[in-house]
Amino acid sequence: MANKLSIYPAHTAALSMDMQSGIVSVYAKDEKSLPERAASVLARSRELKMKVIHVKAGFRKGVPEIGTAARNALFASIKNSADHQRFFEGDSGAIHPALGPVADDIVIVKHRISAFAGTDLEMILRANEIDTLVLFGIATSGVVLSTLCDAADMDYRLVVVKDCCADKDPTLHSTLIEKFFPLRGTVIQAAECVALMPGLP
Repeated sequence: MANKLSIYPAHTAALSMDMQSGIVSVYAKDEKSLPERAASVLARSRELKMKVIHVKAGFRKGVPEIGTAARNALFASIKNSADHQRFFEGDSGAIHPALGPVADDIVIVKHRISAFAGTDLEMILRANEIDTLVLFGIATSGVVLSTLCDAADMDYRLVVVKDCCADKDPTLHSTLIEKFFPLRGTVIQAAECVALMPGLP
């Protein structure tokens, strides 16, 4: 399917999600070259003047964004643990230095799993006439899955860079990459993505 794909830079955004230093160190500790591959996709995107958008998880002091969300087990664990909260602060919470942000990159802070939940991502995409998303991130079963499902429902054309995604559960990662994501978009490797990116203006 990859050889049938054309990427049109003027209408495409590269979406790097939860690629924060602490998250990368935990989820991609056995994938030392993952940040380098992701950086190559972003570098080529910038060369073509595509929108590069970094989405990162973050919270204010006292995590008011979570409030009393005890019904959500994941966010309740963050709310109830100072150590978990610190994971999203400082160097640990910063975007991995190999990826940026640089120059005109856009940074969006989210407080839930999907890059769309409670953020201005959709507004930015619509305002810039973006109809195609090249996306990757950590975790495959978290931000990538949630964002892809939301974006598919909004009728975006989707490209998942599979070797720039990682998950603690390799079986779940493989199932999503090989069986679920291809039903909703194009799934390719970073090198293929970079090669396709001349696209059309």
